[in-house]
Amino acid sequence: MDAYQDTLYAHVKRQFYRDCTISGTIDFIFGDSPSIFQNCKMVVRRPMENQQNIVTAQGRKDLRQPSGIILHKCKIVADPALYPLRHTIKSYLGRPWKQYSRTIIIQTEIDDLIAPEGWLPWVGDFGLNTCTYAELENTGPGSVTDKRVKWKGIKKINYTKASRYSVERFIQGHLWLPATGVPYMANFVQK
Repeated sequence: MDAYQDTLYAHVKRQFYRDCTISGTIDFIFGDSPSIFQNCKMVVRRPMENQQNIVTAQGRKDLRQPSGIILHKCKIVADPALYPLRHTIKSYLGRPWKQYSRTIIIQTEIDDLIAPEGWLPWVGDFGLNTCTYAELENTGPGSVTDKRVKWKGIKKINYTKASRYSVERFIQGHLWLPATGVPYMANFVQK
């Protein structure tokens, strides 16, 4: 899927993406469904002047909603047009579109285009204390978390906590994915 802003709208129902390439600039994976992206490639493109890149903008409005964006074993890389400017044009993993925004990034290769802060506010301090953003065992130069923002919504998780975001538990994929023939990893394998 190639676009710029709002490339993929994960709107309703459980969603699973496997071995896809999704490109864009601003909030290019957004929405409010329970969505898992496994073995996908997120290609961050060169935005228009005075813009920055944001990979995700998750829209959970209620704490009880079982929604979120989960990236598992993905790659986040710069498009060739962005690559020479990747340290000048800021790129972020996500921002809280709605108050209880939830994005979990697990075992993903993150290239050096991602700003050290990792995450970007939407407007002011909206959602910074109520979002749930977590990173677990990612690799690559953009995965270093020591300079990440320190919002209350930034969580440290281990595999026990992360397991609630697996294909099996988060979208009950073991009940419906086999009929599609699409390969999937039901649970996370600890490195």
